[in-house]
Amino acid sequence: MKLFNRTARSLALSVVGATLTFSSFNAMAFKESGKITAGSDMTFFPYEYMDNNKPAGFDIELLAGLAKVMGMESENIDTRWANLIPGLRGGRFDITNSSMYITAERMKVIDMIPYLKSGESILSVKGSDYQPKLPEEFCGHTIGSMAGTAWLKQLQTLSIEYCEGNGLDPISIREYPTDPQTTQAMLSHAVEAQITDAAVARGVIDKLGNRVTISSDTLIYPVLNGFGVKKGNDEVKNALIEGLEKFSKTPEYDALLKKYNFQAPTAKDIEELMPKS
Repeated sequence: MKLFNRTARSLALSVVGATLTFSSFNAMAFKESGKITAGSDMTFFPYEYMDNNKPAGFDIELLAGLAKVMGMESENIDTRWANLIPGLRGGRFDITNSSMYITAERMKVIDMIPYLKSGESILSVKGSDYQPKLPEEFCGHTIGSMAGTAWLKQLQTLSIEYCEGNGLDPISIREYPTDPQTTQAMLSHAVEAQITDAAVARGVIDKLGNRVTISSDTLIYPVLNGFGVKKGNDEVKNALIEGLEKFSKTPEYDALLKKYNFQAPTAKDIEELMPKS
């Protein structure tokens, strides 16, 4: 499905409060004329990672295609997850391009533009006795996650309201700087299971399928992924929205979604999942 059909486009525009005009493509709003500079955590396969010392992955290719239809080039600066929003707000780059989930908390400090629907999966060690299908099965267990992710708050709430509220032991959550470090912690038995983005989990299976498995069988905590833009930088925000609309009509865009087995958000997804102000 196209990223911005008529209804979805209208909904997205109402959320970000943009007015689309060709004057939106004002290169002066970007750090460098003719270039989109993005902060990306290159440890998050298959969204963004390093391949032969070059940025690769869905988000990298998406931004390159988007920049092309805008008559620009793209550059992704490898930045650890916890530094992405501070770097954006501090002017280190024009946008975040790192599979960032759109949450109400994040939209208080930055603007966000949706481009994918995602959610989480649970990874566990293959053959182990502990194979949780839902977060409710985390009570009394040690769970690993990359630090700074949106689902951590949901797990903390679940631990208090569901686990402790029902007389069960709380969830012990251990955070790691990157997703691969979390997986290694699970393999070394420092944690019993890992929660991560569903596409990232599929990527782990591609690499380590003889050692780990996806124990969940449904998408957990569905959410939208989006570019982050510094609040007040309406020129960049509007330019990206218009660029996404153009790029979504190209064969290259369809081929990219098919290559990674991803789907663009529908109008219903945007209406239901975009945080309301």
